[in-house]
Amino acid sequence: MNSLNLEVPAMYGDHHVTAVRGLLLALPGVTAVYASSAFRIVDVEYDPALLSPTQIQQTLQTAGYGDELPIPAETGKPAHGRQTGGPDGRAPFFRHTAAYAQTGQTVSFAQQVPLAGRPLWPCPGMAPARPLEEEETTHG
Repeated sequence: MNSLNLEVPAMYGDHHVTAVRGLLLALPGVTAVYASSAFRIVDVEYDPALLSPTQIQQTLQTAGYGDELPIPAETGKPAHGRQTGGPDGRAPFFRHTAAYAQTGQTVSFAQQVPLAGRPLWPCPGMAPARPLEEEETTHG
């Protein structure tokens, strides 16, 4: 028996572990599969007379587990109008901000809330602290 240790970047959850184990255990010659979604690694024990490492890698590649996960990146293109230019020629799919070509400015979707004088705001019953007005007392 031989052992093959493979990185499987697209195996990021337990449901993927189940699918990868099912794929590999269905191959002739595979005797054991140890998979970790936390480390994204698969260790396969197989019989080299029945199966080659290339066949194991090809099985994972065909199922979509061999490639790196695509990381979305913000493009510098305006968000208005019909746009193309994404990785597959379609519209960009990931924008945190909207850039307007005519003004050259960026509109952000963040909210700035001034918290001065607002302890634990917005808790019910809490209001901004007000100075106390003390009355003069006469002792008599």
